[in-house]
Amino acid sequence: MKKLMSGLLSMTLASVLLAGCGGGKADNGASPSASASDSNAKGEPTKLVISTWGFSEDFFKKEVYEPFEKAHNVKIVTEIGNNAERLNKIRQGSSDVDIMYLSDYYAQQAIDEGLFETIDRSKISNLDNIYDIAKAPLGEQYGPAYTIGRLGIAYNSDMVKQDVTSWSDLWSPEFKNNVTMPNITTTSGPMIIDIASKVAGQQTLNEDAAFAKLKELNPSVVKYYGKTSEFVNMFSQQEIAGGPIMEMYFKDLKAAVPGAKFVAPKEGAYAVMNTVNIVKGSKNKELAEEFINWHLSKEVQEKSAKAKVDSPVNTQVQLAGDETEGVTYGADVINKLVKLDMKYVNENIKNWTDRWNRELAQ
Repeated sequence: MKKLMSGLLSMTLASVLLAGCGGGKADNGASPSASASDSNAKGEPTKLVISTWGFSEDFFKKEVYEPFEKAHNVKIVTEIGNNAERLNKIRQGSSDVDIMYLSDYYAQQAIDEGLFETIDRSKISNLDNIYDIAKAPLGEQYGPAYTIGRLGIAYNSDMVKQDVTSWSDLWSPEFKNNVTMPNITTTSGPMIIDIASKVAGQQTLNEDAAFAKLKELNPSVVKYYGKTSEFVNMFSQQEIAGGPIMEMYFKDLKAAVPGAKFVAPKEGAYAVMNTVNIVKGSKNKELAEEFINWHLSKEVQEKSAKAKVDSPVNTQVQLAGDETEGVTYGADVINKLVKLDMKYVNENIKNWTDRWNRELAQ
């Protein structure tokens, strides 16, 4: 009898201790809960391979990857490279990636080629807390945007005396022989076609009108930049007065040139969305969905924004004062952004690139 009572007491105590290990906290998306991965709680950690750009690696390791690893008994391995390089590895089947971060322009290509899994949106509860534009930028079956930047105009106010308020100002005498533009092969390159079409007075994108307008600007373009670092270098050396750039890089311009200004043109700044998706054939689909949910949580989104790593899409994130500088933040900003139809872009990009190389990049 004593042995029986002792055994029951031990079992009860063990249950209490195990309950205590749960943290006593409901899963509200603010922590990387282990609900779908309890089977991995013991034994060797599951390897989860993430394909990403590699910027701010220390931040992602500490604030995004490590908490998730601990909660799910996971070992996160990253594959680093630019959009095109990493997408080509998936195309060639030379990678075992589970989760892939890509700009919406490249993610649409992967979707068109059948390289991504569809997602179960019911498993990603934090989708309810993000801006509508970010929930399904490439369709309900595919991953969300975890951050939204905006393409606007940055300029040196010491070199450009007028107030810049419109995309058409890039064609003004103030920018003669000292402007830079993104190359057509960059993420924001296709947006330049749409911008030029609007400056030409078109209500919808007109390719011929756009290229005619770009030819007018061409003599003033110092360089069509392929990397943001090229913009920063030219700007800091005052080789250029400005041009279109993503807001997230404005802090680098401001550090180099205190008189730098960033504006969202009155016609609208452009949404530049980085998406997160699950690669076709992943053996860790449920785990990947949990990771996406974790990245959309208020906790991760707020830390990313305050560290100036990514602009937040979670509407619960609260920023104030200097925290908002260089960050695309708030419903009033997000709801005004212009979003390109990436499917349309990808249907036309080959022809646009051919014309660009033929007519502008001589």
